[in-house]
Amino acid sequence: MRLRDWQQKCIKIALTKYNNNNNNNNTVKHFLTLATPGAGKTVMASVLAKKLYDKKLVDIILCFSPSSVVSADFADELSLRFNSRFDGSIGALGDSYTYQALSTLNANVWQLFEQYRVFVIFDEIHHCAGSSIEDANSWGSPILNLIKEKAAFTLSLTGTPWRSDSLPIALSNYCNESGQINCDYVYGLKEAISDKVCRVPQIIALDNNKITLTNSEETTTFTNFFELLKAKVISYSELVTNELVIENLLLRATAKLKEIRSINPKAGGLIVASSISHAHVINTIMRSKFSSSAIIVTSSENEPDKIIKRFRQSDNEWLISVGMVSEGTNIPRLQVCCNLTNYRTELYFRQILGRILRITDSVNQDAFMFMPAEPNLIDFALRVAENVPGELGKVKIFDIEIENEKSIVLEPLDNSPKVLAEEGDLFDINLDRLINNEKTTETNLKNNSKTPLAKVANNLTLDGDFNHRPINPVGLSELLLFDISDEAHAKLEQLNRIMI
Repeated sequence: MRLRDWQQKCIKIALTKYNNNNNNNNTVKHFLTLATPGAGKTVMASVLAKKLYDKKLVDIILCFSPSSVVSADFADELSLRFNSRFDGSIGALGDSYTYQALSTLNANVWQLFEQYRVFVIFDEIHHCAGSSIEDANSWGSPILNLIKEKAAFTLSLTGTPWRSDSLPIALSNYCNESGQINCDYVYGLKEAISDKVCRVPQIIALDNNKITLTNSEETTTFTNFFELLKAKVISYSELVTNELVIENLLLRATAKLKEIRSINPKAGGLIVASSISHAHVINTIMRSKFSSSAIIVTSSENEPDKIIKRFRQSDNEWLISVGMVSEGTNIPRLQVCCNLTNYRTELYFRQILGRILRITDSVNQDAFMFMPAEPNLIDFALRVAENVPGELGKVKIFDIEIENEKSIVLEPLDNSPKVLAEEGDLFDINLDRLINNEKTTETNLKNNSKTPLAKVANNLTLDGDFNHRPINPVGLSELLLFDISDEAHAKLEQLNRIMI
């Protein structure tokens, strides 16, 4: 398989840096790659690992990822490159783990760093925080304690090189003057679209032009979701679980997927739900209103990883996920997604969008995200072409404060206390550091499995017309190489005039 140009360049630069490594300059052996979701980081990392091995610079390769699905994909890709097992068994050349496993690895694994030259790959490194032991989170601590000094080389990968809290990313360097993270190689979305590596994202925001709230004292009318949410009369959780909102979002998404499947019969769609009960409500609406089939994958299903893999290889239409289709999960046939989660961080938004950006050899390369017209989400959509968001907060490294993204308050589904967004707010929804608890993603989701679906109060009525508008990301207009046709736009616009 021929490597993409960016992959070849990145590997060359990494090898040059590693070749300059010496005992007096420990930072040279750590390499950070920023590559937009869908660009092919797994392949690049595996080829780099093989080149280091062939040059007799490393003996063993270990990989850490944020989910078991991605971990398995890395093991498969490494096995293909090396023609060897990567399962930790006798004769294997390494292993692939989740970050959750960092705290449970036995002494035999850590002993490898004393006896062999180990190359360590960290996928989506932004999950791991800390410039020192004092500010490290539960995943960053063992990296700083046990791997940073002892690994022969490390490769850190990310598509979103920032965090939603004030902590620095493990193994990363920051510029004190600009506050920007220093990446050894950068391959952004604009470059990926120009190179025909990624699809152009088409982001569609759903709104309603007459929303009425009635209470004992007065009746208030709002002309859009922005006004409604700004008034704080209902939460965003209530909005995304409103059945009319769900129906109208699915109306547009199912119509678009049907259109794409008339050209690409295997094209699929992803719906990201807020909770397990929410996922089942969405599935019921899919069947009753649109006669569409959907597969649900949550922590309550048996062997969810196998469900995802079967969906990847099938021609089923829709996958409804709660916290299971994580960043890095490779399902290239996905071309439409519905963002119906109540979690709103820029990290989460970009990782959802990244699931539909992978170019395939199919004739049609449309990529559509449908979402409610929520102000934060619209802001995120406008700047998806920025490698690092412009809205920055504070990152504390020792006694130095450096600019980074501000924390965002998340709305829980129930009446539990609000918490701050952490790196696990992506698909893992792992809030362990913030609540001082080492719960796994699966445990967190199972605890929410019986949470009743949030309902909009009886005094709220959506009696206006549902409409949608495209959000055009800044800086991508000149790169619309695969933009949808005028005819396709017209078909989508017809849905603005359809009443359910």
